[in-house]
Amino acid sequence: MGLMKEIFAGPPWLVTWVCWLMIVNMGSIAFVKERIEARWVLAGFMAAAIIMTLLFETTGFTRLLGLAHIVGWTPVLVYLWTRRTSIDLAAPFGKWVLILVFTNITSLVVDFIDVIRYVLGDGALG
Repeated sequence: MGLMKEIFAGPPWLVTWVCWLMIVNMGSIAFVKERIEARWVLAGFMAAAIIMTLLFETTGFTRLLGLAHIVGWTPVLVYLWTRRTSIDLAAPFGKWVLILVFTNITSLVVDFIDVIRYVLGDGALG
């Protein structure tokens, strides 16, 4: 079974969360022409997708998949932090950045926990 089939076979909350992550991160496309930060977000999202696909092919549907977000999104969030003074949070781009940062940090908390659990021997998801 493929990665997306595994995800969509999961509980409704997981499907909803994954769809939300994809929508928020792909929202970068709306700003990619005029904002370098959006290009970084898109690159981090694509890197995470590629890494997750490779991890899935190697380890299956395990907690190690969270490593893809850690590798792809952590540098982007650090970069956005360094750009915080140049982002108008009242503008549409700034509002999207706030939603993105909150969403991805929430995901990273779960991802770090999952990867730690994987390393400690609890690899199964679901």
